[in-house]
Amino acid sequence: MTFRFDDTGPAGKVPAITPGFWVIKVLATTLGETGGDTLGMTMDLGYLVSTAIFAGLLAVLVWLQIAARGISPPLYWLTIVASTTAGTTLADFATRSLGIGYTGGSALLLACVLASLAVWRRTLGSIDVDTVREPRAEGFYWLTITFSQTLGTTLGDWVADTGDLGYAGAALLFGGLLAVLAALHYAASASRVCLFWGAFILTRPLGAAVGDFLDKPLAHGGLNVSRPLASLVLAAAILLLMRVFPQRADGHLARLAAAR
Repeated sequence: MTFRFDDTGPAGKVPAITPGFWVIKVLATTLGETGGDTLGMTMDLGYLVSTAIFAGLLAVLVWLQIAARGISPPLYWLTIVASTTAGTTLADFATRSLGIGYTGGSALLLACVLASLAVWRRTLGSIDVDTVREPRAEGFYWLTITFSQTLGTTLGDWVADTGDLGYAGAALLFGGLLAVLAALHYAASASRVCLFWGAFILTRPLGAAVGDFLDKPLAHGGLNVSRPLASLVLAAAILLLMRVFPQRADGHLARLAAAR
């Protein structure tokens, strides 16, 4: 995999928000669940060590993202996967090892997401991902994403583990909520920015539920698929879909700049 950069100027460094973007995002969050569990559980490294590994990788990738001249889809999605794997192990460490539970963990992480968005908007005037094209905006973007990935992991585990839905039921629930947001996007005048962040958060518990459904034992409601195998299959699917779906940045800012 090579990091080919598209110097898109004012169009930003986030791929265009298309249906293909969301398909890849769901697969990436599912990979984050199976990949995080591979280190934390299958390889028995524990949640703290696994979090340190993924957080270190995430820090390097975010630095590369910010330093890049333009959009690189492989680098972008690798950073997304790193954020979701770090979110998986961090959420498990907080809710299980530290014992703050799903309720406390969800409340804390939701507060972190909202605070990050509020400070971002107050500092730069917009939280629209189309404006993510300079270092400060990118810093806020990746911080908010990491909080949202961790929040989503906690929400997914909360719904699947404490209710009667199980992993498959939780996946259907979060998939249904995403369908509602999609309907609002096409049928109402709801805020595009709010819909994006709502969908971005909800794709994570959907991925967490699907990942757990794949790799948990049959006795616990899963399919007992090997975590490393599931992770490899998901990674291959993401690479394939990156070639199928357009991965250029949203061009409307570039068009606006050209019209001036």
